[in-house]
Amino acid sequence: MRTQPFAILFDLDGTLIDSIGLIVGAMEYAFGDRPHRPPVDEWTSAIGTPLDGMLRRWATDEADVTHLRERYREFQSSRHDAMTTAYPGVVDTVRQLHGNGHPLAVVTSKLEAGARRSLRFIGLEECFSSVVGIDATERHKPEPEPVWFALDRLGGVPRGRAIFVGDSTHDVHAGNAAGVVTAAATWGPFSREQLAAAGPAHWLERMADLPELVARLD
Repeated sequence: MRTQPFAILFDLDGTLIDSIGLIVGAMEYAFGDRPHRPPVDEWTSAIGTPLDGMLRRWATDEADVTHLRERYREFQSSRHDAMTTAYPGVVDTVRQLHGNGHPLAVVTSKLEAGARRSLRFIGLEECFSSVVGIDATERHKPEPEPVWFALDRLGGVPRGRAIFVGDSTHDVHAGNAAGVVTAAATWGPFSREQLAAAGPAHWLERMADLPELVARLD
C-alpha cells in the first residue's frame, strides 16, 4: 500500500509572496518621523516573528504598541495589492504539488485572515487545506507549536512525512524543533550565511526545484 504523500508546509512572506517592500513600508509608515525607529536591516531580520514583539522593541509602552500596530495594518491593508506578488515559479509549483495530492499548509506569523487575503490575491487559497496564522497557537515561530498545529490540521501527518519550506532562520528553527524536514528558500531577505547557521536540511535556489526534492524524500 502506498504511503501517505509528503505534506508540505510553507512560510508566506519571503517564501511564497514577495511582500518585503510592503512590510518595510508599513514599518516606516507606523513609526513616521520618530527618531527612535527600527533600522531596516533589523526589521527585516525579524520578519517571520510576531508583529507585536517586533514593534515592542521600539515602542514607548503597550499603548504605543497598539497605536503602532493600527498604523502598520492600515498601511498594509491599503497597499497590499499594489505591493504583493508571487515569487517566480510559486503559482505553478504549488498548483502542481496540490494536483499531485500533497497536503499543503501555510504556517505564518500573520493573522490567518491576512494570510488568506494574500493567497487569494495570487490565486492559491484553494490549494491549501490549512492556513495557520499567529492567532492559532499561543507560541509562535521559532517555536515548533505552529508546525505541529499544521500537521494536526492536515489530518495528523507524521512529523517524518512533512517538509517545511521557509526563507527565514525562524522557519528553519521551528521546523527543526518540530522534527520535520526543513528546506531553506534562498530568494527571501535572509542571507545564505544567516540561514546556514540555523541548519536547514535542504536548500532551494528556486521554487521550481521543490517537486524534485519532495519526490526524492517521498
